Amino acid sequence: MTAVLTSVLSILAIAALAWTAKKMLRAPVCPICLGVGGTWLWMVVARYLGLAFDTSMLPVLLGGSAVGVAYQLEKRLPEGRSALLWKSLFIPFGLAAAYGVALPNWTVLATASVALLIVTGIFFAPLHAEPRNSAAVEKLQEQMKKCC
Repeated sequence: MTAVLTSVLSILAIAALAWTAKKMLRAPVCPICLGVGGTWLWMVVARYLGLAFDTSMLPVLLGGSAVGVAYQLEKRLPEGRSALLWKSLFIPFGLAAAYGVALPNWTVLATASVALLIVTGIFFAPLHAEPRNSAAVEKLQEQMKKCC
């Protein structure tokens, strides 16, 4: 229960700081996202520094961040891309990456991170290259130059 209480208090404290900073800086930040991310970040750092504490909430926070990132990026998907397919691919790899951080298992983290980069690259790459000026467009441009 202590791990849950510590996590909740940390999220609330970091979110409050982010909310205050957002008011002062007018930066587009999500206080809750920063609260969750900041909480798992300090937990990971503390664990790697050798501090003994209950990290049972760490996987939950990391998983929440993986899902949150997928939903935030979904809003920016280029037109014509399947949001369902995006989340169906991104979230499982994101959870695998979170597992790699929580365990820690660098092989799982690296493999999942590469998969996330590939999926993101595929979904955010342009569907097709912009067509170069065709002969018809160039002809119209020349006609417009001669106009008036």
